[in-house]
Amino acid sequence: MELLKQSAEVIREIVKEKELADALEEGGCDLETVRNIIQGRQLPADLRAKVWKIALNVVGKGDSLASWDGSLDLPEQSIIHKDCQGLIDQLSVPEEEKSVLLVDIESVITFYCKSRNVKYSSCLGWIHLLKPLVHLRLPRSDLYNCFYAIMNKFIPRDCFMKGRPFHLFRLLLQYHEPELCSFLDTKKMTPDSYALNWLGSLFSYYCSVEVTQAIWDGYLQQADPFFIYFLMLIILVNAKDVILAQQSDKEEMIKFLETSPANLDLEDIEDLFSLAQYYCSKTPASFRKDNHSLFGSSLLGLKDDDTDLSQALCLAVSVSEILQANQQQGEGVRFFVVDCRPAEQYNAGHLSTAFHLDSDLMLQNPSEFAQSVKSLLEAQKQSIESGSIAGGEHLCFMGSGREEEDMYMNMVLAHFLQKNKEYVSIAKGGFMALQQHLADINVEGPENGYGHWIASTSGSRSSVNSSVDGDSPNGSSDGKGVKSLVNKMTVALKTKSVNVKEKVISFIENTSTPVDRHVSSSDRVGKPYRGVKPVFSIGDEEEYDTDEIDSSSMSDDDRKEVVNIQTWINKPDVKYNFPCNEVKENGHMFPSHLLVTATHMYCLREIPSRKGLAYIQSRQALNSVVKITSKKKHPELITFKYGNSNTSGIEILAVERYLIPNAGDATKAIKQQIMKVLDALES
Repeated sequence: MELLKQSAEVIREIVKEKELADALEEGGCDLETVRNIIQGRQLPADLRAKVWKIALNVVGKGDSLASWDGSLDLPEQSIIHKDCQGLIDQLSVPEEEKSVLLVDIESVITFYCKSRNVKYSSCLGWIHLLKPLVHLRLPRSDLYNCFYAIMNKFIPRDCFMKGRPFHLFRLLLQYHEPELCSFLDTKKMTPDSYALNWLGSLFSYYCSVEVTQAIWDGYLQQADPFFIYFLMLIILVNAKDVILAQQSDKEEMIKFLETSPANLDLEDIEDLFSLAQYYCSKTPASFRKDNHSLFGSSLLGLKDDDTDLSQALCLAVSVSEILQANQQQGEGVRFFVVDCRPAEQYNAGHLSTAFHLDSDLMLQNPSEFAQSVKSLLEAQKQSIESGSIAGGEHLCFMGSGREEEDMYMNMVLAHFLQKNKEYVSIAKGGFMALQQHLADINVEGPENGYGHWIASTSGSRSSVNSSVDGDSPNGSSDGKGVKSLVNKMTVALKTKSVNVKEKVISFIENTSTPVDRHVSSSDRVGKPYRGVKPVFSIGDEEEYDTDEIDSSSMSDDDRKEVVNIQTWINKPDVKYNFPCNEVKENGHMFPSHLLVTATHMYCLREIPSRKGLAYIQSRQALNSVVKITSKKKHPELITFKYGNSNTSGIEILAVERYLIPNAGDATKAIKQQIMKVLDALES
């Protein structure tokens, strides 16, 4: 019986090959026709060249090198020649053909460099891209056209160390495999350290020619340049257990990851693509749409993208996708939207399907915040089970769209990410972007112009809002009653006012004209110039600060000194120790200790994997503190600004934020010590 099945499969393969050969022979065959015939199977070797030319859209293209004089005279020509010779030596071709093939390959690379004004380097991986093409025995004109098409359509812009494509891959990894992403982050193993040659050579750097060609068969038929990201993701997911169990050092782990595609066999390719398709179906469309400028001609990429992916806390999703996704039937990405704005903003107007989680609670009332998170996850579960349009397994957090206000939402986001919660994203542009989008598409409504999308839970509602959020006569608003459940739960979890601890509001400022004084980034202790008095103040933080310079921009690699926390606390020159959390701009919090000596303030950041030890995260001279501020709503969140005075005013050189229990006591003690230092300097 098994033999009969195998025979039937072989016959089907032969029939499909014959069908494909006939279609290609007739001419006019397009990629869709090829896909329908092949249906994901590996291409026959003798038909591969024709299919790839169709997939790369180079059929009938002229000879781009026809008008070129053939001069092989670039400054880096000797390197090009050496690399091309290395490729020729790997090929199994007759000796008499090698010299001609060498000139063809060298001409392709040289002409590409000249026509595109690019400087060649061996690390670009072009030789590896050419290897699968050379095996097809293409004429020089087709070889160049195919190489050019692959470079233009499938190799992303900025494919180099610390390049944008690798920051994007990290966000994709975090979205699907937060635990693995966090582990690699902890080891400081960024995607560019192990995946540079995966992406730059489309796996041909490490895979055999046969495996590479099988991967390209499927990849080129996909006609989706972003699909390589999902193939890369599966490589990592497949090695996850081994990675998490690794005890070797960083360099060995990078080498293990970097070479892992070499373990792929031909029989693995079908599963590789099936899994990649699955992860692709579980990824927001914004992943592609918002990053389309990574691929294609340079003209498309000229428009600067103002999004710095290296600083992104998580994957961003457009508000248009959020609205469309939950209207779709069947499989696909569906979002459970979490509105993290303050209660008064949420009550004034919100997405009708959104759950409210006031981010202020995280600082004001941690126990209530924990209960709110529990209720959120329960509401998400119920909405999915009931099939509500409010339901979705993908959590999308929505803020106001104003950076200063959304800092607290970022803390909430960081909380979920630190819990290794998968499918976490942020609504790009927040509620402001939502309002603008609905206005742009001209959604009409009785009062606010946003129709049934926007609801209000304060004051009277419009008839449209009432019919959406309230219970219908039969007790169901969306057929299942879950949308009203979500709204009831969020209303019940509105923030409560909390007693705010007394803050230091004293303001100390010298009004004499400041004169320049020496400031060093590492050690700012020193006497000021004669007649100069330093400027220092303590007060409430303004809503919009324009002189922010976050010291977190300094690389952690520059702060490698590891110390014993208790030893440092017990040092005789340490006057105060304040346990706290260092708060980064993106909302991440790190358990730390602020130590104050007679002249300096140190931040020791705890090392989670090494109990009792910490990094010296920062060392600031007390006389460089120019301002200490706190939030009116969050008095325990303290901002220290460091800098110096000059003729044009105060120059801020660094900013650090800390969440300090009993912040009033801490700032009072630090202020007193600062004043002692300043008095000593003046005298």
